Amino acid sequence: MVGSRDVISLRDLADVDIESIVRRGVDLAADPEAHDAPLRGRIVGVYFSKTSTRTRTSFTVGALRLGAQVITYGPGDLQLNTGETLEDTARVLGGMLDGLVVRTAGPQREMRTLAEHCPAVVNAMSAEEHPTQALADLTTMSARFGGLKGLRVLYVGEGNNTAVALAYALSRFPRVELEFRTPRGYGLTPDVLAEASALAARSGGGVRESHDMLSLPAQVDVVYTTRWQTTGTSKPDPRWREVFAPFQVDVSLMSRYSDACFMHDLPAHRGEEVTAEVLDGPSSIAFEQARNKLHSAMAVLEWCLAR
Repeated sequence: MVGSRDVISLRDLADVDIESIVRRGVDLAADPEAHDAPLRGRIVGVYFSKTSTRTRTSFTVGALRLGAQVITYGPGDLQLNTGETLEDTARVLGGMLDGLVVRTAGPQREMRTLAEHCPAVVNAMSAEEHPTQALADLTTMSARFGGLKGLRVLYVGEGNNTAVALAYALSRFPRVELEFRTPRGYGLTPDVLAEASALAARSGGGVRESHDMLSLPAQVDVVYTTRWQTTGTSKPDPRWREVFAPFQVDVSLMSRYSDACFMHDLPAHRGEEVTAEVLDGPSSIAFEQARNKLHSAMAVLEWCLAR
């Protein structure tokens, strides 16, 4: 479709694009009906080959609320399972759909192959990056703190696809300080860390990573973690839980930051990456964060298709 845009990696988006999507997500969180059904008459495909609760629901509901009709595909629905190539599938879908939201947990290059033939491809999670998660997270932070300028975020846990997306997104905003504390061997790749650090330096902020829980920042506004075993992944080290144990977010850690919010992209495993006392406690905004996936999904779909 002429004028459509993709969200495959946040690296592809200009600062103004990320700012626009986040700002629109905040507006929709304040008033979900603040639109005139701009996708009326459009058909959006939602293809999820991996499990999903929040992301699949948010994009399906979001498309419907914006006036689109939705076709959903599960892991066994497409002829990809019988040997059809991704290119051929993309050509067929691209000839019928106005937009395609995709979660595969596969390589990001698959999204780019789809985008060669399909209008408005949205990466709802790939192995390397989870961009729509970060956009929802920034929507939540911006709504909570009245903006993102100067925000201080401590991310604790694996340097996974959510961490990558947060690094690419938060580094675009002025004076944001993003601290990663990841187990050794499970951090961000050097190229991601270098690129995010350069973006942050340009904005007067910083992105840093350490592999222990020593010398933590004196003050943070947000403590963020994710599930240690993320969707579609496994760890070869049978003792990996021992390596991750010091990186649990518990009451002791949160007590260092009495005014900080706790965030989690969910689903959570209470007693592993976070204790129940924290996830269900007064500092947690994890379920507000989950609700904002809907508002952010609507903002992404508008940005991609409502032109």
